[in-house]
Amino acid sequence: MLENFSSSQIVRKTVVATKAGVVAAQHRRAAEVGAAVLDAGGDAVDAAIATSFAIGVVEPWMSGPAAGGTMVLWRAKEGKARVIDFGCRSPRELNPADYPLSGAGKSSDLFPWPAVVEDRNVMGATAVAVPGAVAGMDLAHKHFGRMPWKDLVTPAAKLADEGLLVDWYTTLVTAANARVLSKDPDTAKMFLDDGHWPIAGEWTSLAEKHLNQKAFAQTLLQIAEGGADAFYKGDIAEQLAKDVRAKGGCLSVQDLRDYQASIVEPLTINYRGGRVYATAGLTGGPTLGKALDILARELSPTKGKPNAATYAGYARALDAAFKLRFENMGDHESPKAPGSTTHFSVVDREGNMCAVTQTLLSIFGSRVVSPSTGMLLNNGIMWFDPEPGKPNSLAPNKRCLANYSPVIGEDAQGRRFAIGASGGRKILGAVMQLSSFMIDHGLNLEEAFHTPRIDVSGSGKITADQTLSAEIIAALEKEMPVIQTRRNIYPYSFACPAGVMRDGEMNMGCTEIMSPYGDAIAGG
Repeated sequence: MLENFSSSQIVRKTVVATKAGVVAAQHRRAAEVGAAVLDAGGDAVDAAIATSFAIGVVEPWMSGPAAGGTMVLWRAKEGKARVIDFGCRSPRELNPADYPLSGAGKSSDLFPWPAVVEDRNVMGATAVAVPGAVAGMDLAHKHFGRMPWKDLVTPAAKLADEGLLVDWYTTLVTAANARVLSKDPDTAKMFLDDGHWPIAGEWTSLAEKHLNQKAFAQTLLQIAEGGADAFYKGDIAEQLAKDVRAKGGCLSVQDLRDYQASIVEPLTINYRGGRVYATAGLTGGPTLGKALDILARELSPTKGKPNAATYAGYARALDAAFKLRFENMGDHESPKAPGSTTHFSVVDREGNMCAVTQTLLSIFGSRVVSPSTGMLLNNGIMWFDPEPGKPNSLAPNKRCLANYSPVIGEDAQGRRFAIGASGGRKILGAVMQLSSFMIDHGLNLEEAFHTPRIDVSGSGKITADQTLSAEIIAALEKEMPVIQTRRNIYPYSFACPAGVMRDGEMNMGCTEIMSPYGDAIAGG
């Protein structure tokens, strides 16, 4: 809802509580696919799997089968959280010597690593890592799913056969990246007109244009029929490895055959009489845990909207947590660069929950399309520091470090939520603040998502929502320099969250208020 007050605009998304399940995703059509699964009798995991494949079609620059990521899930009857890890890995044949430093300053993409010759770690087939998304969804289905696998993947294949509608937002995203998309002929063929200009829809007429995703649709049909084996051990693996190697990469059939997702214990963060279940290891979870630990010791929140002292506490906690992350994990992501992550959250009628983040890393990933499979590929190699001898240095067959941080949380009153976000390093601050808004301040989901946030990502300064009061801004300026900005549609100044909440038997969902297609859909 858009309300005009003189020269100001207030954007709101209304949250409606329901006893049905809810899927909250960055694209409404993907959320609708997940909600339809809930209607058909599926549980939260089934809906998450269907949403995962569907969102790779309608947000192809963000994720897809060639992505990596993680899922945090909650099983209501067991009262137990679990994590499914499906992060990317570097290929076994990768040779760090093939990524020599150019001496030309810093990389211009997500991570300000020392620049590599020809940006081989950033763009092109040499930047492609072993994907994990299909294996992660397969593992979730085998252990927790109810519905047939085919019924969960086929809707995405139908969306791809139809092709993504080219509208104003699709045109905006491709236009902003047209120069790099033109470097790969297959990518240019999919996203650009005449190999140079973004494909534009006829917005003033009834005519519609759709991206040609027919090859992708066939790949999804093969996955629907043959499961994860079709992707990692069948024809898709052969075609994918062949395409990547033909373009100069080192991904092999063996890399795909050997890949395994895993079920691991969550990082359990006890917080103010409640708890937050996060991802452990080389993710944003440990940094989130450190930030919440600092908040628990140093902040005494009051119910209602957070005040100046609260925001100053957020800034200190995030700054300290990121300093530890830089020292111990070798993460040096630029907080300004746009990532290509997507997040969605699901709750079903029984109270089962999923928080899922999956990513190609950069927007449009490696900017390479596999022509045989129709998939846009990740650039997971960029997660590694190209300088040797660092905590996160580039090496073969190595797990990628990532900033994603989906969580399942609950407050002292028993309200439970599943949240996460896209936005690179900005994710951590968003998840921490949203968790605090609900646990510390008692806000409901709608109130939390509409409350202004700050971002502190280790750069020594604070990015603050310009709608924050003068008192809050003054308190923040005592901590470190402040840059005031507004929430935008593109590019995002802050992370882009999606979440669901369960309060008693009532469920609700919400997405980033500035996300034009983000929506929460009820089903089941």
